[in-house]
Amino acid sequence: MKINETPGHWTMELTMDSLDIPPGFIYPAFVFGTLTYVMILFCNILVFTTIVFTKSLHSPMFILLLNLPILDIMGATALFPQLLHSIVSNDRSISYPGCFLQALLLHIFGSGNLLFLTAMAYDRYIAICLPLRYYSLMTSNILIRIIVGVWLFNIFMLAVLFGLSTRFKFCMTHIVTVLCSNLALVKLVCGDSSVNNYYGLFIIILVQGGSLLSVIFTYIQILVTCVKTKQSGARGKAFQTCGTHLIVFLLLEINALIAFLSHRYEHVSPHIRRAIGLSIIVFPPVVNPLIYGLNTKELRTNMIKILKRARLT
Repeated sequence: MKINETPGHWTMELTMDSLDIPPGFIYPAFVFGTLTYVMILFCNILVFTTIVFTKSLHSPMFILLLNLPILDIMGATALFPQLLHSIVSNDRSISYPGCFLQALLLHIFGSGNLLFLTAMAYDRYIAICLPLRYYSLMTSNILIRIIVGVWLFNIFMLAVLFGLSTRFKFCMTHIVTVLCSNLALVKLVCGDSSVNNYYGLFIIILVQGGSLLSVIFTYIQILVTCVKTKQSGARGKAFQTCGTHLIVFLLLEINALIAFLSHRYEHVSPHIRRAIGLSIIVFPPVVNPLIYGLNTKELRTNMIKILKRARLT
């Protein structure tokens, strides 16, 4: 395919890998994708509105949780409209600005989930291990600083990553994955992209490795505290709250690790790579609201109230 010779990348047209959907499965795939997207929007908007409009949920844990549906809606919206259009039209072309934006939003979604889940682990650590100091360590000002700090750090870190890619000219226009990512864009460049690769690895180690170590440390402390406590009711509540958070965190970490490894090893089947690449975007927005909604009693109760009110109006 020819590269547009006009200045800059922004007028280029790229082509993504084929979805390889048999003709007879195109419309079932479109319907399934549409229903999945609608479910993601519905469940995450429900979690968001329940927390926003329920005063009893305006605690640090739920205010931090409020950021997950925002990120999940962002990630799903970056993927599904373009994917559904590709399924129906069988057109896998995408403009460079569209691909750049999709990749940026998907990366913000992925790393943002890990960072906020780490912040939530810190909140649970203080609540369970340092309960007498909780309200002095998690004031409204500190909470706002944590949330703003996570968003700014996430956006700045990824802005630098994607900014490094804009220095190069592109020699190719075919993206070897079914969605846009920084790694997919870097593979199109002509020059030496080692700086991009090193910085990308640094971000992975910092975000994934740092998040994993932080969560392991906090949960060891939480486990020790729960074992020592004599109140079985408090212990059970702590295990339930932390168990929900830990399940979501581990699912995201494992999925992200598998996706990373599948792209680093070229002998992995393209079909497996496609499935894994899509699952890391689709899985968290579907699972997060379901796990938190079902396992967190306060949230579940108020979500039911919101739905009943909506049905009566």
